[in-house]
Amino acid sequence: MAENGEEKLIAVARHIAKTLGHTDTMTDDILQIFSNFDGRLRDKLSEEDSRGCAALERTLKSLDRQISRYVSVEHPVWSDSADSTAFLEAVDELISAIREWTPMGNEKPVASCLDRAEDLLQQAMFRLEDEFKTLMERGSESFDLTNYRNGESANRDFSSDSEEADDDGGGEIPVAHPITDFDIIIDALPAGTISDLHEIAKRMVAAGYGKECSHAYSTSRREFLEESLARLGIQKLSIDEVQKMQWAELEDEIERWMKAINVALRILFPSERRLCDRVFFGFSSAADLSFMEVCRGSTIQLLNFADAVAIGSRAPERLFKVLDVYETLRDLMPEFELLFSDQYCVFLRNEAVTIWKRLGEAIKRIFMELENLIRRDPAKAAVPGGGLHPITRYVMNYLRAACRSRLTLEQVFEESIAPTGIDYGREGDERAALALSSSSLAVQMAWIMELLESNLEAKSKVYRDSALSSIFMMNNGRYIVQKVKDNELGTLLGDDWIRKHTAKVRQYHVNYKRSSWSKVQGVLKMDNSMSPSQASKTLKDKLKLFNSYFEEICKNQTTWVVFDEQLREELRISVTGTLSPAYRNFIGRVYNIPDFGKHTEKHIRYSVEDLEARINELFQGNGSRK
Repeated sequence: MAENGEEKLIAVARHIAKTLGHTDTMTDDILQIFSNFDGRLRDKLSEEDSRGCAALERTLKSLDRQISRYVSVEHPVWSDSADSTAFLEAVDELISAIREWTPMGNEKPVASCLDRAEDLLQQAMFRLEDEFKTLMERGSESFDLTNYRNGESANRDFSSDSEEADDDGGGEIPVAHPITDFDIIIDALPAGTISDLHEIAKRMVAAGYGKECSHAYSTSRREFLEESLARLGIQKLSIDEVQKMQWAELEDEIERWMKAINVALRILFPSERRLCDRVFFGFSSAADLSFMEVCRGSTIQLLNFADAVAIGSRAPERLFKVLDVYETLRDLMPEFELLFSDQYCVFLRNEAVTIWKRLGEAIKRIFMELENLIRRDPAKAAVPGGGLHPITRYVMNYLRAACRSRLTLEQVFEESIAPTGIDYGREGDERAALALSSSSLAVQMAWIMELLESNLEAKSKVYRDSALSSIFMMNNGRYIVQKVKDNELGTLLGDDWIRKHTAKVRQYHVNYKRSSWSKVQGVLKMDNSMSPSQASKTLKDKLKLFNSYFEEICKNQTTWVVFDEQLREELRISVTGTLSPAYRNFIGRVYNIPDFGKHTEKHIRYSVEDLEARINELFQGNGSRK
């Protein structure tokens, strides 16, 4: 009973000293005061400290013998399950002892013991780290890349064809078969290995060596990801190297990149996330850090390629591949959000968003370059026969193809009509007027059409013959309307736009007839008040003039081009419908004049049927291809 009371007294004395002592020195001073107050208390305190240090000493010596045995052994500790279990138990005991004695670390004998314990713990951690790396390497070696798990039993072939593989094992990484099913999980390490890694990770995190464990983990898994991307045909290219590629080569590289980033974000990275969470189960921060370190290099490699495409050439022909890269990143944004949402990975998600937006700006600037191409196209040489101009065919086919990605382009242009930082000046005001009742993409398309029309009008002035100028505008206007109808481009521009430009084509038709045939038709008009003798002479002169005009027109316009068969037929019918009745009436008057008599055929070179046949030979130029 007396001993029990003394122990309580000693405990109270220690509690008072620790409560009142703000520093280790103050605590020691308070205990010294208690010892001076009662010699028995001094003896008991000294005796207890000696017993405590002795117990810690004995524990450390025992643990030192056990742990040193495993630290120094040459073969892997995890090659024997009994050894690994014993090693972990010794580590657990050491960690527990350090935690138990740390509160008394201000006492010099205990502090000395704790220093030795920390040294021993560090040795144990170094060995555990080595064992961790060994397990990772052995596990990766045993993993067969051809075995993919889809649900419970399905396998997917991710390796190269045996026929394509290097026969001499020359070290080249085989390229993977295409993957179309992304509902796949990679079990990159055996379940037993994952369990062993988790047990090691649990001790290293508990001992304060979580970062070292994460580093060991990520070093091994990074290599796996890099090899996987190489199997998918992805090279490690700098932004400069990408920008120096020939366009055909870059197109192929973009195709490979699109497949690779889909596999990475939908298969490889989710599988790595799953593996991290299993190895570091219960330690979310360590799992997040490890996952970031594993995926950072591969993610940056993939994003840098997209960035190189975004800041590359603005040539209009690159639009469609830039759209592919933009759409690929856009469609993968949910995966970026899901995988890279923690504190360590958020910068990767933000970088993906930044590059995705940069691709959108690149698309806007490509359209701006298309505008410049239209503006700069010279109006020097006339297209033979007033046919379809190459710029019309190029622009219209380009816009039709672009509008197949209408929803994507709507998304790109919805923020603003013009790319950030671009000043359109007066054109900006005109665009603003167009934008009052239209979407941004519709404004963009309408503006390009307006530029094209202005460019064609300038080109039409190269023709000296106003009728040929009208044929040129009619050809190009008809082609434009036909290309706009019944597709996404027409939906954007609207029915009013189509009606307006169809009316313009009709007006060019009217202008052509007026320029070409009004003079001919004027010749066929007769004054009914003339006497027979006057009428005879006038008819002869008019007939002679008509023949001259008609032959000249036919000679010229046979070489003119109307590319659209329906339009060509409409023109012929229109001309015939106006000219034939007038000519029939005219030659009817001629036959009714007695003075012509038997010499009528001498003056009348064409019958009505001949006239119509000659008209049907018009517009047979060589520009009929579509």
